[in-house]
Amino acid sequence: MFGMGTKNIGIDLGTANTIVYAEGKGIVLREPSVVAKNTKSGEIVSVGSEARDMIGRTPASIVAIRPMKDGVIADYDTTASMMKYYIDKALGKRGGKPYVMVCVPSGVTEVEKRAVVDATRVAGAKDAYVIEEPFAAAIGAGLPVMDPTGSMVVDIGGGTTDVATISLGGIVSSRSIRMAGDRLDEAIISFVRKNYNLLIGERTAEQLKMDTASASVEAAKELDKQSIRGRDLVTGLPKTIEIEAESVAIAIQEVIQEIITAIKETLEETSPEIAADVIDHGIVLTGGGALLRHLPEVISDATKVPVFVASEPLDCVAIGTGESLKSIDVMKKN
Repeated sequence: MFGMGTKNIGIDLGTANTIVYAEGKGIVLREPSVVAKNTKSGEIVSVGSEARDMIGRTPASIVAIRPMKDGVIADYDTTASMMKYYIDKALGKRGGKPYVMVCVPSGVTEVEKRAVVDATRVAGAKDAYVIEEPFAAAIGAGLPVMDPTGSMVVDIGGGTTDVATISLGGIVSSRSIRMAGDRLDEAIISFVRKNYNLLIGERTAEQLKMDTASASVEAAKELDKQSIRGRDLVTGLPKTIEIEAESVAIAIQEVIQEIITAIKETLEETSPEIAADVIDHGIVLTGGGALLRHLPEVISDATKVPVFVASEPLDCVAIGTGESLKSIDVMKKN
């Protein structure tokens, strides 16, 4: 089909993490979408986990950047360099030029899609194709996307939440909102600043989200307190405080409600037949946000539809992107 030596690869180019799927091998790489750059020389110091550890801790001459913002390319050159690093790392030295399938949020414009395709070519792909995130997530979650039954998937990533109903190999109705993992972190940071006069960093907020956040304020009452460190805004000195899980749940309520609204709006746009299928099969959650405690119950209460978390929620999009490489021949004709 293609040059035998080169594996074709699928990339879930996320705001928070980049996951690479190599044909015949499965997931070969999973790293944060972060690049550390020397501001004086412009050269790249490190990529991925090493670069992430530098966030908020770099000297003036080095900046740690996340080149993807809200699921789209915010810094073109850095994104291309990051992808080149990941493609090379995934394929090894004798990799050759692969065909690459990259995942994009469902709401992106043609210009944003073009930017992804161009950056991927610059990064060393023979050619690049894009697939919409909720569709890739549905394939990765094992939903019957090609059948004439309706499926509904909610992919909550770092930058965007993509909601879509899918039937017969296409997206029937969808929403992409910039309310996802990053917004949950921001909500926690601003809540802690307002209510505790404490300034905490991104990493601390993310840790707090993973350790104690719950989508349900009621259920959070059962969870333990957490101690967090930051800088006291009054004295300017470091300080440790205890925070209730209930407070963290209150902090993120607004973001959760926005996600629920997007799900309801998508359901309202679908045909009665697909709505009936969704009631039968339920809504499937994918992405890192699917791991938020009590989220399935909260969404289910609001929509009156059963809600499940996919078996490997973090990898669904990458697996689906990789699986869709099988139909890359069809893509080439499009």
